[in-house]
Amino acid sequence: MAAATAASLATNVFPFRDARAAPDPVLEAGPVAHGSLPVPLVLDNGSFQARAGWACPGPDPGPEPRLQFRAVCARGRGGARGGAGPQVGNALGSLEPLRWMLRSPFDRNVPVNLELQELLLDYSFQHLGVSSQGCVDHPIVLTEAVCTPLYSRQMMSELLFECYGIPKVAYGIDSLFSFYHNNPKNMISSGLIISSGYQCTHILPILEGRLDARNCKRINLGGSQAAGYLQRLLQLKYPGHLAAITLSRMEEILHEHSYIAEDYVEELQKWRCPDYYENNVHKMQLPFSSKLLGSTLTSEEKQERRQQQLRRLQELNARRREEKLQLDQERLDRLLYVQELLEDGQMDQFHKALIELNMDSPEELQSYIQKLSAAVEQAKQKILQAEVSLEVDVVDSKPETPDLEQLEPSLEDVENINDFEPLFSEETPEVEKPVATVQPVFNLAAYHQLFVGTERIRAPEIIFQPSLIGEEQAGIAETLQYILDRYPKDVQELLVQNVFLTGGNMMYPGMKVRIEKELLEMRPFQSSFQVQLASNPVLDAWYGARDWALDHLDNEDVWITRKDYEEKGGGYLREHCASNVYVPIRLPKQASRSAEAQASGKGSGASGGGAGEQA
Repeated sequence: MAAATAASLATNVFPFRDARAAPDPVLEAGPVAHGSLPVPLVLDNGSFQARAGWACPGPDPGPEPRLQFRAVCARGRGGARGGAGPQVGNALGSLEPLRWMLRSPFDRNVPVNLELQELLLDYSFQHLGVSSQGCVDHPIVLTEAVCTPLYSRQMMSELLFECYGIPKVAYGIDSLFSFYHNNPKNMISSGLIISSGYQCTHILPILEGRLDARNCKRINLGGSQAAGYLQRLLQLKYPGHLAAITLSRMEEILHEHSYIAEDYVEELQKWRCPDYYENNVHKMQLPFSSKLLGSTLTSEEKQERRQQQLRRLQELNARRREEKLQLDQERLDRLLYVQELLEDGQMDQFHKALIELNMDSPEELQSYIQKLSAAVEQAKQKILQAEVSLEVDVVDSKPETPDLEQLEPSLEDVENINDFEPLFSEETPEVEKPVATVQPVFNLAAYHQLFVGTERIRAPEIIFQPSLIGEEQAGIAETLQYILDRYPKDVQELLVQNVFLTGGNMMYPGMKVRIEKELLEMRPFQSSFQVQLASNPVLDAWYGARDWALDHLDNEDVWITRKDYEEKGGGYLREHCASNVYVPIRLPKQASRSAEAQASGKGSGASGGGAGEQA
């Protein structure tokens, strides 16, 4: 019976991995050139994770990006362990102890802090082994957000051209690069891209291979808001484990234990059944110590601990005696020197020394010498006795109490008060009393378990129902319907034939089935549609950017060169199949000064004529 109970308690128990990132090695120098063309660097600049690698031409362009790290930085303080320099990405190890120090260059999914962005780029170039001195002599393919503000792109171009001296750069949207990677080459495709990441969810219509920027829509919800919502749910459910319910652990639950319900209300009804709950609840095991606070030590352990305390106290007493003896000996030598001045007849120097010692007469000096000599001799005897004494019986004897008159406590004596802390951290030695061992009245492991039931579907559901967290936004289904309604019937039919899902927040089990269900409800009867999930929703953006760089390596029409940057400014963008739409800022033309002068002259002449006529 007990074994069956233990087995039932152990079902669906998952320990937290609490994965700690390993520091990235500095890789060897990468490929410099392929023929006469330098090898491009591909940077997927995501708000959750940055990915960097080389776009190597050839039949085997290489495996995954060589570098993947969290897009966060932490500046160390002077004197702190690890130095005062900034730490980036995987060099931080575990994020939770540094959560309050973490900084990101992103506001939502747009880089706005270029100082922190420079740290991320420095980290990428250094660990990729960029060998060029003083500059990065490689073309760069960089991902950016949908409809990136011109000011953000201007600052990024200024950083790349002015700080790193790159020859050329190409900007593209991460979800479009993923779309480019998952569609056949040289095929002009139309479709709807649903991209959900760490901060935002985008729905992008693609018409004949180009982005229709006028009808793009963004939902300000993603994996970050889901993790925060899940953290609040579990902290309300388990107020005794507030500190243990961290954002990193919530992200682990989302990535490995959550799923999207095909029908949210129907799925909640299933969770009301006790059998369904028991079979599907995930019990997340928090770390805990098996030693209870009320547990007692055996008599042997107590005796050993008292013996260690006594040994520490004896060592402390011996060290203090030696310091006191050295100080008293120096004082005694000084007094004896003054006494020798009196014996030699050097009265002037003797009286000056008495004044310095704050003494009035030779008799007072002699009295101090006698007392100090006796104290020095007594201290020497105690030190000798301590060295030759046998080991003390811990149970019957008490720790030796230092002579208060000899120690004369002062500020110098209590400088190392930390030495006393171990003495008071344990229980004071008393007469041993028999204490019965405390038996736990509950299962300690079960107490440190988080039962994640409906939370498995409630947290990721917010991108379909933002009202769950109080957001006044439309979910994916409503936004999708709104975008389709802006097109004619034939264009709608064309778009829904290729609904493409990408982004890390689209990897929940059941996501594709849920999107198909929503489309089935909103599309006309017996109409067809096709939903496709990216082969690798997280890395396909980088793969697509690499494929694009290799296909357009010698096509100068899609790259922003240094000449373009100097002539047209940092906000300039060359459009291509995976880029944003370039909308330059058009300032109103100001009238020239000569025209203004002529207009003012005519005005004054007219006013003068009018005055003459009136006269």
